[in-house]
Amino acid sequence: MNNFLLRYFGKAWMALTFLFLYLPLMFMIVFSFNSTRQDAQFTGFSLRWYEALTKDTKIVDGFWLSLQVATASGIASAVLATFAAFVLVRYRRFGGRTLFSGMVNAPLVMPEVVIGLSLLLLMVGIQNAFGWPQRGMLTIVLGHTLLGMAYGMVVVQSRLLEMNRAIEEAAMDLGARPFQVFFLVTMPNIFQAILAAYLLAFTLSFDDVVISEFLSGPGVNTLPQVIFGYARRGINPTIYAAATLLIVSVTFVVIAYSVWVARQTRKREREIAAATRAELAALQPK
Repeated sequence: MNNFLLRYFGKAWMALTFLFLYLPLMFMIVFSFNSTRQDAQFTGFSLRWYEALTKDTKIVDGFWLSLQVATASGIASAVLATFAAFVLVRYRRFGGRTLFSGMVNAPLVMPEVVIGLSLLLLMVGIQNAFGWPQRGMLTIVLGHTLLGMAYGMVVVQSRLLEMNRAIEEAAMDLGARPFQVFFLVTMPNIFQAILAAYLLAFTLSFDDVVISEFLSGPGVNTLPQVIFGYARRGINPTIYAAATLLIVSVTFVVIAYSVWVARQTRKREREIAAATRAELAALQPK
């Protein structure tokens, strides 16, 4: 009995967990091909909601706005997260380090409602004082960058902590300056982490509703805002079609990234093995 539990209980529990998480998504994908607006009965296969999706200007405009915002905030978040992680890992003691670390990590534990409200008050105050910026795409990008930087910093920081500093010290011993060491040695070694930070920030930005609601202006609505607005007014199968396309796109990106990381890892392992063999061959007496 104990062997049975040890062997099958964990697998069964994991299967139920995945079923609980992904079964609703499967139902949504299936009903995106429903021929009628019925949300409890599949009446036949049809692509009418995908055709309606292409004609829905609100969803199309919201998608392009979300794509632009997520791309811009993802890049900014990855850059800022890299520098913040580098400072916290490489410089253990400097004035205000505790305050800096706390402020960088604060968005991880702070409710998004609080972040959105505080950013709204800040933007309104700046706009009243200087007349700029108007609430819209720029303010949304700034808000999403604040959130994405905190999550991205954790990813890059973990990679920097496990990175072998001997290669950086060797580069400096050979005459490389600090900025050369960072861009020529450190950056290539943590590039996968930076890319992961960008993808994480991109996903968080594309998915965000709360901060976008606080920082968006009139006529400026991201795709999650449009979908949320449709959902509050009732079931619209066009939302199912839009969500299905997003799921397929995200799945493709995740798989492509995983394959790329696996290939890069195998390539690096082969290079290390070749270098080790060459070093051993050089040490052998002739």
